[in-house]
Amino acid sequence: MSSSQSNNLSVKEKELSTERRPKETEEQYQERLQLMKRISRIKHKILVLSGKGGVGKSTVAVNLAWSLSEENKQVGLLDVDIHGPSIPTLLNLEGHPVSSDGKSILPVEIGNNLKVMSIGFLLGNRDDAVIWRGPMKYKAISQFLRDVEWGDIDFLIVDSPPGTGDEPMSVVQLIGNADGAIIVTTPQHVAISDVRRCITFCRQLRLPVLGVIENMSGFICPHCGERVDIFKTGGGEIMAEEMNVSFLGRIPIDPDIVIAGDNGTPHIKAFAESDTAKSFRKAIECIIKIEKYNGIDKNK
Repeated sequence: MSSSQSNNLSVKEKELSTERRPKETEEQYQERLQLMKRISRIKHKILVLSGKGGVGKSTVAVNLAWSLSEENKQVGLLDVDIHGPSIPTLLNLEGHPVSSDGKSILPVEIGNNLKVMSIGFLLGNRDDAVIWRGPMKYKAISQFLRDVEWGDIDFLIVDSPPGTGDEPMSVVQLIGNADGAIIVTTPQHVAISDVRRCITFCRQLRLPVLGVIENMSGFICPHCGERVDIFKTGGGEIMAEEMNVSFLGRIPIDPDIVIAGDNGTPHIKAFAESDTAKSFRKAIECIIKIEKYNGIDKNK
């Protein structure tokens, strides 16, 4: 889809319709109906985006999904980073097989409240590279949404790859009525510039921006307590104000986040009482309250 086409997307065009579309084959029509059936059982759909790689987007997605599950919400976590899936590593699920009941692909379940699906589960070797162009990625994402047995869940958290390319655009088009996106950035200018484009991308697709999280925002020395702003601080908040979107908070640089990630445990679980875990919880309060307040302002 071109930029001009994206600009012209209307709410009506994005709404899911059961009417047969012109030139739509019977197979395509049935697949779309199956997709709609799956999506209708998911109350809230949220994308986690970033303008640039390496800002901790997948870590935020994992901790968001885990926090929601701790609130007794039924949660799905979908990793659509086709070329660099991180979710299996962050949840200690590398090499975990995916099964089927003969009709649907069964997601990997963690506890009673969290279901996970990633392209990483389908690779024969963790060093395998996925070398696909746009149409193949669209097909895979469509299958994850249409053929995975998500069931009746409260939230589907979608971890997208960095940037504004095929994967996030495919998700937005396929879901059609997402609640919005959380955008993750780091404070320095080079990351902020790309996040601005990410916000513009969301607005062109009429995808609400739920807010910006500033990750890696300052480091507190564990020995002397002095704060060092390695990547500066406050850039995400200033940009959010300039772009007229909500600022959801700062997550500091914390070595324990690295330890938790390498061990395959969400930081918010492994270090539940830490200041960083509290920052995560504060940053995602608006998401936890979606059901209570029946959605977030989608006009921004």
